[in-house]
Amino acid sequence: MQAPGAPGADPARMPRLVSGPDDGVEDDAPALPARPGAAPSRSGAAERASRLLDHWWTVCYLVTSLVTAVAALALAGLAIGGFFGMLGAGVGILVLVPAIWGSYGLAVLERHRIAAFLGLDIGQRAPSTAPGWRRALGLDERRLRALGWVGLHGLWGIVAGGLTLTLLVQGVLLATLPLWGPLAGGVTVLWGLRVESFLGMTLAWLVGVVLVLGMPWVARGLASVDVVLARWLVGEDPQAQLRRMSERVDTLTTSREDTLDSVEAERRRIERDLHDGPQQRLVSVAMTLGLARDALDRNPDDREAARQVRELLDEAHASSKEAITEMRQVARGIVPPILTDRGLDAAVSALAARSPVPVTVTSRLPAGRLDPTTEAIAYFSVSEALTNVAKHARATRAGVELGTARGLSGDLLAITVTDDGSGGAVVGGGSGLTGLRHRVGAVDGELHVHSPVGTGTTVAITLPLRAREPR
Repeated sequence: MQAPGAPGADPARMPRLVSGPDDGVEDDAPALPARPGAAPSRSGAAERASRLLDHWWTVCYLVTSLVTAVAALALAGLAIGGFFGMLGAGVGILVLVPAIWGSYGLAVLERHRIAAFLGLDIGQRAPSTAPGWRRALGLDERRLRALGWVGLHGLWGIVAGGLTLTLLVQGVLLATLPLWGPLAGGVTVLWGLRVESFLGMTLAWLVGVVLVLGMPWVARGLASVDVVLARWLVGEDPQAQLRRMSERVDTLTTSREDTLDSVEAERRRIERDLHDGPQQRLVSVAMTLGLARDALDRNPDDREAARQVRELLDEAHASSKEAITEMRQVARGIVPPILTDRGLDAAVSALAARSPVPVTVTSRLPAGRLDPTTEAIAYFSVSEALTNVAKHARATRAGVELGTARGLSGDLLAITVTDDGSGGAVVGGGSGLTGLRHRVGAVDGELHVHSPVGTGTTVAITLPLRAREPR
């Protein structure tokens, strides 16, 4: 097993944890970066001051490491005692298992602490594939690595945190020596060095200033060792992190291409529908009105001409109403008025009422309106799913559930569409589910289909929820 390189070489940045897991900004400062909520630096002196403040948060990280190091040593001691107790009387397992789980909890806390103070996301190990009984006892790789980490962190945290605190206290005392040293008549500094003269106090003051100003850079080096240990034992493997980022880039690239294709297809559909429907109707209306005008011009006082004009006007009126109806049908493929006026719940209920298959709608959505983009994507996703049920499922009933869920990166809108049809639905090959996946993926959502043959189909959709912008 080989420890990865120092985090300063290739830091994985993490959004600052201020009011939520995903709010905050990322910057490209090297190694151990900004504290949580730090504003982006502007230029010149402001930038240098911001960087210096960032370094002092590293000092705070090391000082607080004294607390976690003491807890780590206590857990390591319990684990060692439990191990030997298990070899002897066999009851040591009652101490060993809590010690392992406590170590795992401390490792989780350390990941958050590194993210909060240093702005680094060290990730976490992949979920364990060990049997359930091993995971329950903490004997899987993930938790045993955490146990190994507490031993190393306990030793290094005491050394690094103690050294940082000692140098910091000595530096502050020496840097402020001219303020209180003459009143004392003579002081003992630097662990036994007696200073009484003005020259000695001046030299001691210079040493204190150097210690205080150099403390952040010393802390950077000490904290880097702690981060390396945490990333090596309880963090995500760097190669796995790179693979995950590469897969994410590929997914976003594919999603962007699918979005562009769907936008172009939608534009062509609207253009075709307008050309084949309302445009032809409006041309017919114009021609009919022209004929009526010509008839009146030729015979303004003829009753027969007046009757023909009335018939032509009636025909134009009927054609104009048909054009309006067709325009509404075209617009229905864009955004339905009920969605804009009353929200997702009412719009989905209207979809269910129009479906040829009986549909039950269950909504657990929170009060208020969702983001308009999310509502539109959700509405058309449900519409497409119900269309697939009506066309292909041979179902006698269907159901739609709307609600919210908590994901790793924030709140999600959860949609489930079920039917009791023939099943066997497959995503791919130009099916409606393929288009649905493209639609959902365009906003970083996910689609999962469970469709055993003969037992119906379940389509589960999750969409990231965004805060609704104030009007």
